[in-house]
Amino acid sequence: MEAEEKTVRFVGIDVAKNRVDVHVRPDGARFGCATDSAGLAELIRRLGPLAPRLIVLEASGGYEGVVLAALAEAGLPVAAVNPLQIRRFAGAIGKLAKTDTIDAAVIAHFAEAVRPEPRALPNDLTLRLRELLARRHQLVVMGQAEGQRLDKVEQRIAQRSCRTVLRALEAERKRIEAAIDKLVQSSPLWRAKENLMRTVPGVGPTVARVFIAHLPELGTLDRHKVAALAGVAPINRDSGQYRCKRRIHGGRVHLRAPLYMACLVAVRHNPPLRTFYSRLKQAGKPTRVAIVATMRKLLIILNAMLRDNTPWTEVHA
Repeated sequence: MEAEEKTVRFVGIDVAKNRVDVHVRPDGARFGCATDSAGLAELIRRLGPLAPRLIVLEASGGYEGVVLAALAEAGLPVAAVNPLQIRRFAGAIGKLAKTDTIDAAVIAHFAEAVRPEPRALPNDLTLRLRELLARRHQLVVMGQAEGQRLDKVEQRIAQRSCRTVLRALEAERKRIEAAIDKLVQSSPLWRAKENLMRTVPGVGPTVARVFIAHLPELGTLDRHKVAALAGVAPINRDSGQYRCKRRIHGGRVHLRAPLYMACLVAVRHNPPLRTFYSRLKQAGKPTRVAIVATMRKLLIILNAMLRDNTPWTEVHA
């Protein structure tokens, strides 16, 4: 009994729309639950006494959100992992078959072998901001698509239809942006962060708010970790005498596009970053390499500003 109490356990959970499959290592125990309130209560009741070192889920499909929230609220250590990592791990250990039960076992094995860091769930305010930002992005994309359709149609009735839809999308985008403004203004911490970031030439409100929502660690990490989280850290791929070009990879998917857009503005209107970018180009660096390096430098500057709670000056560059 004493040895059983000292067993270090790792749990893998495969999440579907209405159900989860659970596997516990090293015991090998497995069970399933629904994802309604009764099923989640049963999941917590069964996992709680096991005191697992770590519970891992795949961050896929969006169905994992309610399970993550329930486990975190119960005080259990839980992490959501990119499903691509799980599939590569499965291939590495020879698990080529794929069922919900097998997937849960593979995830549990991944949790035991890799031990990803549990990540605190965002609070309700942050979740609301992320949802509004996502909706704004959807409206922008729909507007761009409708604008392209307008350019291609020739009949007047089709043109009027496209313009009507564009006006509706623009009005809805403004309504969502007003809701985002109101939400950001409700938080003194967010207001302070946004005001600091917007002192940097090239960083507008949308970019600042994406960082607030999707990179809350900004200002608390070192330059290497924050670059890795944003997916702008160069990754080595060397073998023996072979030296491959460094490439960026991974990171949080919502961050790179806004950072790229901010960088495009910065290399035109931010003198130190423009100089940095030009120096790389003059040294023969490809445009893409120079842009990514400038993105990384801009991110590191923002990280230092929030860490030190100081507005932009050219000294930061």
